[in-house]
Amino acid sequence: MEHDGADEAGMDEMEGEESLEAMKARLDEMEQEANKLKQMQARVEKEMGQVPGGLDPKEKEEVDSRSVYVGNVDYSCTPEELQQHFKSCGTVNRVTILTDKLGNPKGFAYIEFLEVDAVPNALLLSESELKGRSIKVQAKRTNVPGMKQHRGRGRGGVRGRGTRGRGRGRGRGRGFSPY
Repeated sequence: MEHDGADEAGMDEMEGEESLEAMKARLDEMEQEANKLKQMQARVEKEMGQVPGGLDPKEKEEVDSRSVYVGNVDYSCTPEELQQHFKSCGTVNRVTILTDKLGNPKGFAYIEFLEVDAVPNALLLSESELKGRSIKVQAKRTNVPGMKQHRGRGRGGVRGRGTRGRGRGRGRGRGFSPY
């Protein structure tokens, strides 16, 4: 009987090694497939003329030069209504109404024209009325990477810590207060 148990243990060990080899082979297949997909994706992006990660800085600057920022846009305004409002300035290529995480409009938009000459005409529509609101039109600025404006004031300054620098603004000597 002991001899039979040893044979079974040897058989289990051999089956375990075979399944391990099968898993390794499957892993290699999956890695090869992932590499093929990456190559296909890169080829498609190259054919479409896109650099991974979007436009290069010169192209982005060129697009921004033919775009305008539109502020104080009514929340119910559609891209078609904005396009209609700005069609007298030139050919509208794209209308982008920015939204928050929930998909609600933020109240401003960007309009991209086909021609750079349309931007000065669009700027003339500043203070015009769209859906009962006076819109604000400005030339779109190009963001410079790494030039983020520091909005946060940290814990210092006039705001946030009270005048005595104690954090809660309760002053001193009030006795014990658990809250």
